[in-house]
Amino acid sequence: MAKGLWILLLSSLVLLEGCSERHPADALLVDYQQRVSRALETSMPEPAIPPNFEALPAREARLFELEPLRTGMLDIYALRECGLVSLVAARNNQLGKVAVPSHRWVYELTLWRVLYGCKNSQVPERLSPNNRANLDRFLTLKTEQLPYISWNALFDSREWVESFTRSALPIAPEEDLPLTSSIQALDYLRYATAHQFDSDWQPEVTTIDAQFHVLDNNLLSARLLRSLLLVTQRLDELSTVMEKRLETRPICYRGHSNPQADILYNVFLHYYVGRVQPYLALTQRSSQQWFSAVNALLDQHTVSRPEVAHYQQRWLSFDTPHAPWQRYQHAMSRHIALWQQIWQSCGRMPGSQ
Repeated sequence: MAKGLWILLLSSLVLLEGCSERHPADALLVDYQQRVSRALETSMPEPAIPPNFEALPAREARLFELEPLRTGMLDIYALRECGLVSLVAARNNQLGKVAVPSHRWVYELTLWRVLYGCKNSQVPERLSPNNRANLDRFLTLKTEQLPYISWNALFDSREWVESFTRSALPIAPEEDLPLTSSIQALDYLRYATAHQFDSDWQPEVTTIDAQFHVLDNNLLSARLLRSLLLVTQRLDELSTVMEKRLETRPICYRGHSNPQADILYNVFLHYYVGRVQPYLALTQRSSQQWFSAVNALLDQHTVSRPEVAHYQQRWLSFDTPHAPWQRYQHAMSRHIALWQQIWQSCGRMPGSQ
């Protein structure tokens, strides 16, 4: 990852934790808080530090430990008609123990196809009983392992893990996010997972690498989680102040407006509708599209580690009550309901005039 991006990421905690120069999204929301509280003639407490999401589970909790294929080169050579010798030799020369997870995944996908193709050819008829048994053993083991290998390829990749970095910044107002290319990358990885046992589909290292490269450049999972948590925090803070103010006295009496209501209405139109609402819409639309694709990719896997399944429910789910998405929806509904209450009491619902 570029040095400049690391500096940007490491600065995020400073920008969100009390520095006078706030992140643009936080500055927008805090300014909105202050304008509404002034129009309500009440004080706004110091904005709290937004919560952060949890880190991904540790590596040993994310990955499956797999039994290696125990065999000697003589057994591999005996299956040379299957094409195993050249494949294993290429792996030993090019991959070794330092191969990135995506390359190991492509190797394992290719190995299964070679074994499957050999098993369903005329080659087994020419093999000795012992070599035919070895072919069956190899294919059975790799068939059992491939779903776990596919899972490990994703959750052991640097790109996927760093896409959940807790030091990422929220998305900025009016930011042009690379959603289309990023979702296409997730869709391809989902396709590859769904077709791992499709012998007609041939995986390619360059294509797989390209998808992980896209993920390496956007950090969308982390940034959208930070945005959901930030918006939820700021809306809830302001909603609490608005509720306390309305408990003391209404903004309008018997449906009649007044100068304070006129000022508040101007703030509502120019700052909530004109500035804050577009950012909320960007956050909601982008989060819904992105995490739909993320969940679809995870759900495509037929295996999962318990810690990761819990993480998915806690942080990525659309349905879990305390997950960021549902908390964001609740904060939005609560805040909108307060504005509706105010304008109904004043007889001036926006859009009805």
